Amino acid sequence: VTQLADPGPVWILQMTGDLNVGSGAIITLEDGAKEKNIFWQVAGSTTLHTTAAMKGIILCAKSIVFQTGSSLNGKALAQTAVTLDATTIKDVKDATIVKV
Repeated sequence: VTQLADPGPVWILQMTGDLNVGSGAIITLEDGAKEKNIFWQVAGSTTLHTTAAMKGIILCAKSIVFQTGSSLNGKALAQTAVTLDATTIKDVKDATIVKV
């Protein structure tokens, strides 16, 4: 999956169910887009499968599960639990505040 954007806009990607990022999948931002401006709003649960690489801020109504070797450049916020298994998370500073 490739997200194309210039660095200014805020992207809010809304899912009415679960978000599953497949094993080995890589989320790539281009044209200067920044992780702090990409929001994944998930009504269900989120799973990053083995070695998946995600970017952005995950806002999840249920749980977020990071399987072995997965990674996130961003933030992971869930209402129930965030589960990590040999996961790398690089925090992004100064995330844009969005009123929806």
